[in-house]
Amino acid sequence: MGVGRFVYTPILPLMQSQTGLDPEAGAHLATANYVGYLVGAVALSLAPGLTASRPLLRTSLVALVGSLALMPATGPSGWLLLRLVAGIASAVVFLAAVRVAVRATQNSPHRAGYAYAGVGSGIALSGLLVLLWGSSPWPFAWYSAAGCALVLFVPLWILHGRGEHTHSSTVAPATRTTDGNAYVLLLILYFLEGVGYIIAATFLVAALSDTGLAWLGNTTWILVGLAAAPSCVVWAYWSRRVPRPTLLVVALAVQTVAIALPGLTTQPAVVLLAALGFGGTFMGITTLTLGLGAELDLPRAAATLTAGYGFGQVLGPIVVQPTLGSGYRPALLIGGAIVFTATLLAVRLAVVTRTRQEAAA
Repeated sequence: MGVGRFVYTPILPLMQSQTGLDPEAGAHLATANYVGYLVGAVALSLAPGLTASRPLLRTSLVALVGSLALMPATGPSGWLLLRLVAGIASAVVFLAAVRVAVRATQNSPHRAGYAYAGVGSGIALSGLLVLLWGSSPWPFAWYSAAGCALVLFVPLWILHGRGEHTHSSTVAPATRTTDGNAYVLLLILYFLEGVGYIIAATFLVAALSDTGLAWLGNTTWILVGLAAAPSCVVWAYWSRRVPRPTLLVVALAVQTVAIALPGLTTQPAVVLLAALGFGGTFMGITTLTLGLGAELDLPRAAATLTAGYGFGQVLGPIVVQPTLGSGYRPALLIGGAIVFTATLLAVRLAVVTRTRQEAAA
């Protein structure tokens, strides 16, 4: 998923320089991918049992690899369709992975963070592939991404579903509490996170090209992935010691600064630090949010939250599209402002959950 969904970010500058793809068309391609992700997430929220379907997962994996390999063989209309397919497949793969990870780590829930690390690793790998190709023809970047995704896909054909029933059904569930108001806050802030984070995830490399830091673009994207890979494990580890709502506030605050900084400065060291901050939080926020959704004990929480997140990602490129004529840096400032709003809601969520826990005590 990390390769299939996010390799577009480092390839975007190549396509702009070699195919004449303009910023608006680039934003449309990004939106098509996010619409697909939303469609997949909504479908699985309505039929959550599909996350257990091995044929569906295998079909999605094939579609994800194919969507990468076929990009050079089509034109703008085909690109839109292929990025849409990649989005749908990504949602299926992610939610199926969440299901397997949760079931496989029933006795040690924090270990699910190791599974989420795959997304960050894929992002780093996608950046490395594009960096290695340099200024080669843009189709080679898509072909190499497809080959890499195919290699990663092979073991999943065998492993999906194994070990799902290895744990006794008598394992005591985690302490949960149903709180509709807290869930609404969580859903809204996760939607806003989807809007803000995707702006940076889509346009960060292109924004650096605007500022004369094109040479730093792919290196920055690799750092985002390298920081994201262990971040879920780290955030999950701390969630056993610090309340998740408090950690969510911290993660969103750090991400706010990390998204906005590349829009404010051209200092390479600061940009690299911001990349680490962004990579170290966006998958961690997903881990914390889905964990909180499970604690609130609402049906289909993971799929519903992912759908809200996906809807936010659809809106992200649309929100900033009017500003792209002035370059990509203003878009990062807008993204930072949106995540800051999510941070304020997270503060409110932390207060609500703490008050309720104190009242229950």
